[in-house]
Amino acid sequence: MTVRVRIAPSPTGNLHIGTARTAVFNWLFAHHNQGQFILRVEDTDQERSRPEYTENIKSGLAWLGLTWDEGPFFQTQRLDLYRQAIQTLLDKGCAYRCYCTPEELEQMRESQKAKNQAPRYDNRHRHLTEEQRLAFQAEGRKPVIRFMIDDDREIVWQDLIRGQVTWKGSDLGGDMVIARIADNPEQPFGQPLYNLAVVVDDMDMKITQVIRGEDHIANTAKQILLYEAFGATVPDFAHTPLILNQEGRKLSKRGGVTSIDDFRKMGFLPQALANYMTLLGWTPPDSTEEIFTLTQAAEQFNLERVNKPGAKFDWDKLDWINSQYLHKMSGEELVDLLVPYWQQAGYPVDVDGDRPWLEQMATLIGPSLTRLSDGVKESVLLFGDRVDYSEEAIAQMRQEGVKEVLQAVLEKIAESSQLTEDEAKDTLKQVTKTFKVKKGLVMRSLRAGLMGELHGPDLIQSWLLLNQKGWDKSRLSHGLDLL
Repeated sequence: MTVRVRIAPSPTGNLHIGTARTAVFNWLFAHHNQGQFILRVEDTDQERSRPEYTENIKSGLAWLGLTWDEGPFFQTQRLDLYRQAIQTLLDKGCAYRCYCTPEELEQMRESQKAKNQAPRYDNRHRHLTEEQRLAFQAEGRKPVIRFMIDDDREIVWQDLIRGQVTWKGSDLGGDMVIARIADNPEQPFGQPLYNLAVVVDDMDMKITQVIRGEDHIANTAKQILLYEAFGATVPDFAHTPLILNQEGRKLSKRGGVTSIDDFRKMGFLPQALANYMTLLGWTPPDSTEEIFTLTQAAEQFNLERVNKPGAKFDWDKLDWINSQYLHKMSGEELVDLLVPYWQQAGYPVDVDGDRPWLEQMATLIGPSLTRLSDGVKESVLLFGDRVDYSEEAIAQMRQEGVKEVLQAVLEKIAESSQLTEDEAKDTLKQVTKTFKVKKGLVMRSLRAGLMGELHGPDLIQSWLLLNQKGWDKSRLSHGLDLL
């Protein structure tokens, strides 16, 4: 049997970290078992679904490297299939038309609440006579379609992560609605609801394993009853742990959790984020190895090593993983990733004309990067013919003898059109010897004059970068003018 799994996001918002982690687990499981990973867009919530969210979901999955083998399929293009399925359940006597009004349902809930009972539908229209149905229709009532749930039924399945799970039919809230009231009088019933549509889709697409968050466990119990009513094979279910915040509560958009698109804008690499999400609830056989590609993870992935407890989201761990990927990148690779951040910061970036120079700068600041967005602050002192001086830098340059030292350095580099590393080091030696000062004083003073700060990237390499633009001369001249 070929393994077939799916990710089925709803396009009512951008791709969220929780949905993306579920997609990662499905992708890993499919690739580990040489199976297929299917993308299905559950867009039946027409009021909240947006095409731009669909595009965001597709681009986010592709950015993460989660390519799908089939799809995307859209539920709004499959409505006839759902209507046929609903009619099948009606014909089998497994479903019926319910004519309860919103007011009657609210009164029912209030009565149950007053008796300290859990709110549920009391199945009052399960066995209406033809005469009763015609009377409701004469009043102008329009029915929903409900699926019968036996309160005495015990639903049991062997979860691939949680082991045996048991659910009582009496805990499922009564007969469930599977289709809304029809908006179109020509249709016998309205929009299909989630539990019906997802079962029909999974049957039609021959899904073998349903891997999704543990918040779907109650839905699974209802869906197993639907599979049985259709006489279909029930897929295996695996309910993954939820992603929790640092307080141990479920991650939610209201809690400030960002979408995958926001992670990208914050400067995280797709391979690093996918790597981190793999570890959110799964432990590799070699728990000491935490840096790996999706393909490498797929070779080891199995659901037995997925944890049952919730997985806490750890920003420090994500930052560390991201830095490991960044530090292995060449200047050539980094430039393409850093340019958008430099441009957004307003830095004078000439991608074509300055490519070699930008690559050298990326190589210089690369070891200091945790996120790509750090490239802005790490390179701020390397752009421009002038620089703002901190109080600390000015105090350094105003020390006795420093002005003469900087003047001597300026005179030395004025003699050379292109400074080499050896010439830069030799200049420092000569100035140190000529003025009989400590090398540390010359280095700190030159950094202050060139960078406007006493801390930053390697001084010699920074100096060589500035020299290629002639900015070392202009900066030292400006600094000396201030003195």
